[in-house]
Amino acid sequence: MTTLRKYRLSGQKAFAVLLDPDKIEQNAFSALLAQTVTNQIDFFLVGGSLVTDYAHKEVISAIRRHSQTPIILFPGNPLHIEASADAILLLSLISGRNPEFLIGQHVIAAPLLKKSGLEILPTGYMVVDSGTQTTVSYISGTMPLPYDKPGVAACTAMAGEMLGLQLIYLDAGSGARRPVSPEMIAAVREAVDVPIVVGGGINSGEKAYEALKAGADVIVVGNGIEQDPDLLPQLSAVVREFNQSVVQA
Repeated sequence: MTTLRKYRLSGQKAFAVLLDPDKIEQNAFSALLAQTVTNQIDFFLVGGSLVTDYAHKEVISAIRRHSQTPIILFPGNPLHIEASADAILLLSLISGRNPEFLIGQHVIAAPLLKKSGLEILPTGYMVVDSGTQTTVSYISGTMPLPYDKPGVAACTAMAGEMLGLQLIYLDAGSGARRPVSPEMIAAVREAVDVPIVVGGGINSGEKAYEALKAGADVIVVGNGIEQDPDLLPQLSAVVREFNQSVVQA
């Protein structure tokens, strides 16, 4: 999605909804998709750290029936490659030290990705301590970045950019007790020029605004919006109002 780079260069912000196939409640899914159309989200992310029911193709097909919004895969392993999406975040877990998630899984996935036709988005994935253990830290056997060490996050992101990664994704994880702090987002923003994606724990308009103001280019909300129907329109409104203020300035 070269569009992500355009958001960064223009100062505009984007809103993405992350759909984990394992956590989708079928009864609420159609209503959720209709709500994403009404509230004009910018991207869908599909995937998760641990997906036990491989339903990516079905989820993507359902999205296509409702929306023309770009779909980006958020893979947990090479089995999560689905060519019917538009792009894939090729995640390198640069906050950890497990070689499997820095390069090992990528070697396995490379031939499949080469044939898939998906746009490849090399992404520095950084898991941040959110007050509870996340699935990704458990599965990857890595420790998250300390919540109160923005300098460590900034240097990690800087190294990722120097290695050629095109995006930085700061993730507090599903069910986070607290989102990535504005201080950490701001430190990373100062350290790198590539777009910054921020997810996990953004469960209010105020938290969304703080992330955007600190320097996030894209904010991500997960399946929790099914439990809080008011959250999606609230976050969408914050992004639109923020972008409007940028245009007026």
